[in-house]
Amino acid sequence: MLNRKAVVVLSGGLDSTTCLGIAADEGYSLYTLTFDYGQRHARELRAAEQVADYYQVADRRIVKLDFLRKIGKSALTDFHLSVPKNVHDGEDIPITYVPGRNLLFLSLAASFAEAIEAQAIYIGVNALDYSGYPDCRPQFIQAVQKVLDVGTKTAVEGAPISLQTPLLHLTKAEIIRWGHRLGVPYQLTTSCYEGAEEACGECDSCRLRLRGFKEAGLVDPIPYRSL
Repeated sequence: MLNRKAVVVLSGGLDSTTCLGIAADEGYSLYTLTFDYGQRHARELRAAEQVADYYQVADRRIVKLDFLRKIGKSALTDFHLSVPKNVHDGEDIPITYVPGRNLLFLSLAASFAEAIEAQAIYIGVNALDYSGYPDCRPQFIQAVQKVLDVGTKTAVEGAPISLQTPLLHLTKAEIIRWGHRLGVPYQLTTSCYEGAEEACGECDSCRLRLRGFKEAGLVDPIPYRSL
């Protein structure tokens, strides 16, 4: 199929940037959707812009969802809650879970995809490193795909939108190796929950990222304040 289009949910983080690299490698015309949802810092928004520049994404959208900050209940949107400094064990839903985040993201990505007649939506959810997040589990992705199949005009008319989650069952090291082979610009990404110029190296996201690079036998190209 000529001129295949993909909408990539791009946060500026390691996983979403890897998804963008995969979609590019698979020959899609790239459209990115980045969300300003009241997260603790704007650094990832700048990172997403730099990544989109790197891949020469012509059509990129930033959507403001400040409602997620207003409802709070997450350490990523509520400044009264502390960001945890230990690696999450996956047994409980962590305080960094943002209520309804991926459900909202995918709903808007579906609207965008349908409007531009895209064939796919890519999102970098992962069920291994953060299996405690209910909106990163296979059951959630399967349910959203069913909704897309019955609730969009394109699907009803025979052209369903495919929800692509290539990282769903991979370890962080496997994700990084794949991205490294594709030349994904990890030096432009950010993963730290604190959003300083140098990553803290202590929050769950930093530690999972660092462990992934170590297990992949590679050096993380971003600077850290504490190692």
